[in-house]
Amino acid sequence: MSQIKDLKELAKLFFKLGSIAFGGPAAHIAMMEDEVVKKRKWMSAEHFLDLIGATNLIPGPNSTEMTMHIGKERAGWLGLFVAGFCFIFPAVLITMVFAWLYEMYGELPNVKPFIYGIKPAVIAIIISAVYNLGRKGLKSVYLGVLGALTLTACFLGVNEIVALFGCGFLGITYFLFTKSSNSLKTFFPILLFQQGLTLIPVSTIKILLTFLKVGAILYGSGYVLFAFLDVELVNTGLLSRQQLIDAIAVGQFTPGPVLSTSTFIGWQLNGLWGALAATIGIFLPSFFFVALLNPIIPKLRKSKIMSAFLDAVNIAAVAVIVYVCFEMGKDAITDWRTSIIAIASLILVFGFKKLNSAFIVLIGAILGYLLLLV
Repeated sequence: MSQIKDLKELAKLFFKLGSIAFGGPAAHIAMMEDEVVKKRKWMSAEHFLDLIGATNLIPGPNSTEMTMHIGKERAGWLGLFVAGFCFIFPAVLITMVFAWLYEMYGELPNVKPFIYGIKPAVIAIIISAVYNLGRKGLKSVYLGVLGALTLTACFLGVNEIVALFGCGFLGITYFLFTKSSNSLKTFFPILLFQQGLTLIPVSTIKILLTFLKVGAILYGSGYVLFAFLDVELVNTGLLSRQQLIDAIAVGQFTPGPVLSTSTFIGWQLNGLWGALAATIGIFLPSFFFVALLNPIIPKLRKSKIMSAFLDAVNIAAVAVIVYVCFEMGKDAITDWRTSIIAIASLILVFGFKKLNSAFIVLIGAILGYLLLLV
């Protein structure tokens, strides 16, 4: 009975987040931290940080993989699948509706006024998460130095994944330099890099295999997917550039994981079956990777050398979120209206800590719409 109750709680929470989580992975993780750590106290902030660090070590959408980790921690293997599915499903369903409308009418509905206000509100939510996670992750001065170095590397154009792994190995180096150890267990994370596809015939099986491969090798931001698709679909004539641009727009104004854009693209290639094939293909590897990784995270934390690695990766993850927040802020806060929304959202986030992040997103959307009428 207890597991059934936990599964219901997971389904309810992640279906809600999948329906209202705008703003990309950093925003999604901020909302999860608010719900899972602060409100429900399902896990400590330290363990939540460990899970964030772990998701950065494997391919796939980080925020979606975080839902799976949380589900596994809360309700076992079934929880992993329930949490992941419930987070993905709303975005996929909404994207399918847009894909159908696009096929019927050749254009997308105008939701710009609402997104205008959502973006600065999401920035405030991310800042709140950075503050909470940073306090837990900043355990020593040297970790602060590593975090600053990671942030500097991101601003200098170093790939976020390279910065994360580099910070992790600096953490190990520091540990080995300051501590004497009788035994050394080596750890070799595997970096998988983006590769091109050869053929994408418009058939359900080929679409499935294509997006399955992409999901298995896609590191970093989900936005890397768009550059890849421009080469493989637009340049080969299977998709127009306008269709790809519209697909990117769908990813921007729908909640949940940005990789649900694959659903939209799959629909353009082969209708409903193409959408389902692309969706299954892009997300299935994440379930597999999380299932493999989750059981060994506690073992990594018990190892002194791997604990040093995780501590460094965790503070690096916070630094990367700060960088993403800054970059998003440049696009989101562009005038006096968005500045007002961002400030009001910050006041709500820090002044009313028990206020659900969903309300902040909703308030931001309404304020954006109203201020544009001024």
